[in-house]
Amino acid sequence: MELNPKYPTPKWGGHRPPLQWAIKTVGAVCDRALVIATIVTLCITATPAAAQAPAAGLFPAYTAPRAIDGKPNLNGIWQAFITANWDVEAHPAQAGPHPEIMGVWGAGPGGQSIVEGGVIPYKPEALAKKKENLEKRTAVKATNDPHRYDTGDPELQCYRPGVPRANYMPFPFQIFQTPLEILMVYEYKGAVRTIYMDPHREAPTDSWMGWSNGHWEGDTLVVDVTALNDHTWFDRAGNYHSDALHVVERYTPISPYHLKYEATIEDPNVFTRPWKISFPLYRRVEENVQLVEFNCVPFVEELMYGPLGLYKPPSR
Repeated sequence: MELNPKYPTPKWGGHRPPLQWAIKTVGAVCDRALVIATIVTLCITATPAAAQAPAAGLFPAYTAPRAIDGKPNLNGIWQAFITANWDVEAHPAQAGPHPEIMGVWGAGPGGQSIVEGGVIPYKPEALAKKKENLEKRTAVKATNDPHRYDTGDPELQCYRPGVPRANYMPFPFQIFQTPLEILMVYEYKGAVRTIYMDPHREAPTDSWMGWSNGHWEGDTLVVDVTALNDHTWFDRAGNYHSDALHVVERYTPISPYHLKYEATIEDPNVFTRPWKISFPLYRRVEENVQLVEFNCVPFVEELMYGPLGLYKPPSR
């Protein structure tokens, strides 16, 4: 095989090629490589800055479209594509309850932590309670006992998910924005929350989804969430809080199709200090996309009321 047509390989009868021929051939190959490298360098240098990919994890500066009051327009359907609903901390893929029946259907995916620093700063006694929650996550009670919420993942029992969990469940939610109020409607169980922008209002009582007052800091929607009851969990892994939970959310548009979601979580009864979670929310852009009803009540009636003899199967 000839290395270069310009310098055809002579026949030397099995002897080594002369040094002069080797130098010319290698030089020609190097010249060609230099030309190719120069062209590639020029092409990269000539690429407009706007067309280059941003640094890993970052987006170019972005100004969101404006609503009628001049604030960023967050209207639309959004969804998180993370596995925090299984565990907000890092976790491997694992079998779900009763794998002998459910197989892979009940398995949970692995995922990275959305907690800043990786680990929730539990008090020692609270960490023991978290571990107990995990062990009893499928134990449910359907009684008037005030401690009926002490065991069993609330999601398993079709209770409203609370904040911030509602934002990272594997279901979309829709934002309806006005200058005075912002409405968030969640596909899961049809949960709803109103963010009062002007004027702010006081919570009448504690509730599953809490009470939300909001304001703008530049292009970031900041929501102060209080009056959350102590019946919700952060995930299926038993991470929990008390009724002293206070959440401050931040929604920042970083592209036409992404919101950066951040939440600072404070509960002095359970945690040693405030801690933070963050993840992206993605705009759903399918044609004619809309929320689809997920009324989970019929799916849990046998689980909850069957042991009490109060469940009557629906007629088919």
